[in-house]
Amino acid sequence: MYDLHNHLLPGLDDGAPDMEAAIIMAKMAWDDGVTHMVCTPHIHPGRYDTTARAITKALDAFKRALAARDIGLRVAAAAEVRIGTELMEGIEQKTLPFLGEWEGKKVLLLELPHSSIPLGSDKLTQWLIGKEIVPLIAHPERNKAIMAKPSRLRPFVAQGCLLQVTAGSLTGHFGSQAQTLAESLLREGKVAILATDAHNPKHRPPLLSPGLKAAAAIMGDKEATRLVETNPKTMTKAVFG
Repeated sequence: MYDLHNHLLPGLDDGAPDMEAAIIMAKMAWDDGVTHMVCTPHIHPGRYDTTARAITKALDAFKRALAARDIGLRVAAAAEVRIGTELMEGIEQKTLPFLGEWEGKKVLLLELPHSSIPLGSDKLTQWLIGKEIVPLIAHPERNKAIMAKPSRLRPFVAQGCLLQVTAGSLTGHFGSQAQTLAESLLREGKVAILATDAHNPKHRPPLLSPGLKAAAAIMGDKEATRLVETNPKTMTKAVFG
């Protein structure tokens, strides 16, 4: 399996605080059946001013630590970028790391605020699409505004944005509303990627298989596997080969 959204790179955000925690989570993911992982620390101006250089440095150290402990997990890095006008500057200056490619276009993992959809968000995603960049919206099922009114997601899907659902949402970890919305998005065929959004070993672990099992119960094994193998493998072909 491939996990394309997680916070294992140590010391960059609210994910793994140090290498020890990162390795513990890497081993958990590997034992759960994850073979490839793109680590996606937050880039959130004013809160997590993470740079591409810092991400590369942390990734190199993480790779060395994995090799030293003989953990076969293959890792790369991108970022979970908070939506906002600041990202336009990052795109223009080519300072934001992309997750991969989809149908010949670069993919940007894009995060909405937890409680709302900022005014003009659809215009910003349309601007990205105009730049040949596909927004992959992270965990929309956990956004309170979308939970209250799921139709607010429709304009983004109509534009061509992709959706990434959190595995834990399908198992009820984030509450019944998030679970119901995640299940609905699966049934409607709107989900492209299932990922862990792991932050720590105890409360937000990097376990993908429970979510895969829940997805398979809704859409069947073949379609569920597409969300953790086929689609992410296609998206990261240039990264992992």
